[in-house]
Amino acid sequence: MNDTSLKLEERTLEGKKVTKLREAGLVPSVVYGGQAKPIMLQSPIVETTKLVHVAGKHTPVNLMINGKKKLAIIKNIDIDPVRHELRHLAFHTVKQNDIITTEVPIVLIGQGESLAEKAGLVILQAMDQIEIKAKPADLPESIEVSIVDLATDEDKLVIGDIKLPKGVEFADIDQDMELAIASVYEPSALQAANEATGGDEDADIDDVEVETDTTEEKVSEE
Repeated sequence: MNDTSLKLEERTLEGKKVTKLREAGLVPSVVYGGQAKPIMLQSPIVETTKLVHVAGKHTPVNLMINGKKKLAIIKNIDIDPVRHELRHLAFHTVKQNDIITTEVPIVLIGQGESLAEKAGLVILQAMDQIEIKAKPADLPESIEVSIVDLATDEDKLVIGDIKLPKGVEFADIDQDMELAIASVYEPSALQAANEATGGDEDADIDDVEVETDTTEEKVSEE
């Protein structure tokens, strides 16, 4: 099976009893989709962790359940805050012609090659991801934006500079195309701003909400 495929087995242990599964090197999971009843599943932690690293919440995955293939998106990833190990997954099945709305990473390319950087300026990324919609087969793993043409501290990249692949659209039809993705700064200006905020470099960074399904609350104890 390829890197975006995973074989799962049905499980009977639920609630606090899933601790036994984790001790045995298994990750409990649940699959939702359509009108079907959620399926309680389990899979080896090594293979499952690899799948999460490759697919994240934006790449469709092929699940093999009881000899049947199901196309799905990972909707929720629960990581142990202390051991940093995968603790639980929630999948949602999709169809090839479904339009999927999800967030994908924004990747800046050409770092170190821009005139701005060569002149000693600093380029900071303001947005790490963007919400898009597309059919499963058209969903990109990431959106790449080149910073090569940035030259002065007045330059920036905005959402309007993104060239979406064929079949992909912004999820928000009223998307602000002037919203900054990355901006150029003088190092001295950055230092002054940092000092003004008491050295808190993350003072203006908004917290990212974790996407969950309301139905997932039923298995939150897992």
